[in-house]
Amino acid sequence: MSLQGFWLIFVAIIAGTGSLIAAILVIRWVDNRRKNRIGANRKNRLEGELRPIVFLFRRDRLVDATSSAKSLLDRTGSSGSDWTRLIRWAAPRFLNAEEKLQQVSRFGRVELKGDTGMGSASLRLVAEAVDDGLIRISITDPEADGSGIIVDSMSQQAMEEELDLLRRALDQTPMLVWRQDHDKRVTWANAAYLRQAETQMKAPVSWPLPKLMEPPAPVPGGGTSPARRASLEDNGVVSWYDCHTHKVGDETTMLFAVPADAAVRAERSLREFVQTLTKTFADLPIGLAIFDRERHLQLFNPSLIDLTGLSAGFLTARPTLFDFLDKLRELRMVPEPKDYRHWRQQMANLENAATTGRHVETWSLPGGQTYRVTGRPHPDGAVAFLFEDITSEISLTRKFRAELSLGTNVLDGIEDALIVFAPGDQVIMTNQAYRDLWGQPTASMSASLGAWQQQIEPGPGFTALQERLAANPDGAVRDNGVMFGPNRQLLQWSVSPLGVGRQMVRFRSSDLPIQADDTFELQALAAVVRTG
Repeated sequence: MSLQGFWLIFVAIIAGTGSLIAAILVIRWVDNRRKNRIGANRKNRLEGELRPIVFLFRRDRLVDATSSAKSLLDRTGSSGSDWTRLIRWAAPRFLNAEEKLQQVSRFGRVELKGDTGMGSASLRLVAEAVDDGLIRISITDPEADGSGIIVDSMSQQAMEEELDLLRRALDQTPMLVWRQDHDKRVTWANAAYLRQAETQMKAPVSWPLPKLMEPPAPVPGGGTSPARRASLEDNGVVSWYDCHTHKVGDETTMLFAVPADAAVRAERSLREFVQTLTKTFADLPIGLAIFDRERHLQLFNPSLIDLTGLSAGFLTARPTLFDFLDKLRELRMVPEPKDYRHWRQQMANLENAATTGRHVETWSLPGGQTYRVTGRPHPDGAVAFLFEDITSEISLTRKFRAELSLGTNVLDGIEDALIVFAPGDQVIMTNQAYRDLWGQPTASMSASLGAWQQQIEPGPGFTALQERLAANPDGAVRDNGVMFGPNRQLLQWSVSPLGVGRQMVRFRSSDLPIQADDTFELQALAAVVRTG
């Protein structure tokens, strides 16, 4: 190889090596540029996702704020100033937030650390006094600083929608919902609670919120406590609530107050109705005892004590039905039974009859009183017994029956046959002499006239009697006459008005029979004897 060829090869090698080095340098430069661009983009995305919450206030007016800070204020509602809305959000999360933020101008810088909430959430609030009366407030999460957490946008949107739904539901519910810490300070409340607080305070409320009512004590070990009735008064109008508490963790308690005005009105109406019934029962002369489906005495009135002699202490102890009846038996306030087994069977029959329908018994007591015992079924298997003293009624009835019996015996002792007609031509009374003369009485005047006519030979005297009975009974005067009797004996009859349309017919018979050849003379005599 010549010297010229050697140099050509050497130049070619040098040129190729230079080109390779130049290419590598260019590639590395391009790669570095690309990495720097990607890093910048990633930093920008992280800064976009982790925007700080910063407010700039001049007194209580918001001068400027980051987008995330404005979003936070929007979630606190629209009532009140920007400063009030921020305090409304910060007060439940930072102890004495409003008091300490008012000290920024004096100290220049105030740092607050939020209480630990659900899970590991923790916040830090830093307030700094800037020049010319400005206050810069920043809110950060120390545990999220520098973590590079990027939240998925769809998940974030879903959580925000759910949070908005829950917030709206709590704000629109008519019940009061609030949260208290271990010192019983109100740390959160829904819109209904805030409206009620403003109504009670007669002014816009600020943190800490007032405690409207005293809730029931939490149930040890968690769970919801039984309801406790509480009231709030506004201009003389009382609102009632059923309060419940639910322990959440060791230091937080959720409280719920459900409106109970309708229930209170219903209870008041029921109580007034029961009082009215009680007063009515107390004035009744009839003893009342109501037993429930388990046959325990639930209600009685004072007349039951007066009629039975049972003590009030025994009755208020809610005895059973059979204890009640056994006590009456000891006091001799029931009919004297033949034996105890028969007595128990009789009382069982009384209970069964009372539960299936209305049952009435008359008790003739050993002391001479007479009671009417009525059993009535009540709803839900209950049964009521009414005790009524009918001794006077029975005595009066017996006396009346005795007088009626005496009057009947007196009438039956009269020799004249008597029959009395009512205004509707009904037969209301006869005596034994009438029944011996004419037989068993009929039901009406026309039937009686027909029965008489079948047993005699009609004549002028009977015709006169018919005409007299057909006349107006109230306007007619006493009348009399003679006629033939069933055995052709002579009968003297008389009709007497008794008032109110009643008439009495009296027949007086003669034992002398009338012969056939005397018929003409008898008819003539009847026409002559008949008077007015």
